[in-house]
Amino acid sequence: MGALRIGTRGSALALAQAEYVRGPLGVQSGLEPEIIVVRVSGDGDAHGGEKSRWVDAIEDALLAGDIDLAVHSAKDVPGELADDLTLLGAPPRAPAEDVLCGADGLDELPAGATVGTSSVRRAAQLRAVRADLDVVTLTGNVDTRLRKLATHRLDAIVVARAGLQRLGRESEIGAVLDPARFVPAPGQGTLALEARADDAHVAEAVQPILDADASACLLAERAVASALDASCHTPLGAYASPAGCGCLGLRAWVGLPDGSAWVADELLGGFYDPAALGARVAERMSAAGAEELLRRAEEMAGSGV
Repeated sequence: MGALRIGTRGSALALAQAEYVRGPLGVQSGLEPEIIVVRVSGDGDAHGGEKSRWVDAIEDALLAGDIDLAVHSAKDVPGELADDLTLLGAPPRAPAEDVLCGADGLDELPAGATVGTSSVRRAAQLRAVRADLDVVTLTGNVDTRLRKLATHRLDAIVVARAGLQRLGRESEIGAVLDPARFVPAPGQGTLALEARADDAHVAEAVQPILDADASACLLAERAVASALDASCHTPLGAYASPAGCGCLGLRAWVGLPDGSAWVADELLGGFYDPAALGARVAERMSAAGAEELLRRAEEMAGSGV
């Protein structure tokens, strides 16, 4: 096999993520990985575009044979992959927490403070904890959001810690938000490696750089989202972490966009079957009313609430 072509979006963060994979992949495989930028419809869009379009374009490049391996932010990957493609796993995970920029903590913000976020989940969780905040939609990539913090009269913004770390901008962090209360999105901080299902050479080349813990946690978190049939319009958090003794701990959160109601659950399960753990957590949350909350969240999103 010659050079292995790694497909990615052209944003600074996407390129940093691809480089994070390219380096160790080259060392471990003896190949010469090459990064190929795939132009997607969301790039260049001041509003960031729909995440599904980012993934779709890269999957199209995989299916067309233009690239051999796709590197995605795992939280952007939909539950259903394109036919003939597969997720190979994940390299070691970056920190999964959300962080506050512009203030040293939520408690430091006065009533009525304006906080920006691009995520319906983060907005719901912020409102659930601080109903007095003015939570506004903030679009664009990480660099754009940080510029808007400085120039758009925002008091603070909430972003993923992993993105700041990969861009070398952790100095911007004012506070790390507790993942027990601000449960991260499924796959947050994780890179998902996708390839053609019949490409055994790529699967073999990638195997040495995969991380068993990160891959298992990703499967558990994606299983929650799949079982609850969550969408990009539904405030859902799911965060798994190794708990020792061959176990994973999995916490999940579902709420309404206005933060007025939510359901949360936490469960230990076997590391050997993370998908089953995710399905059990989803079943327990459904019994507590999560499906009704998700239905109402979709209705609220459709009406612009």
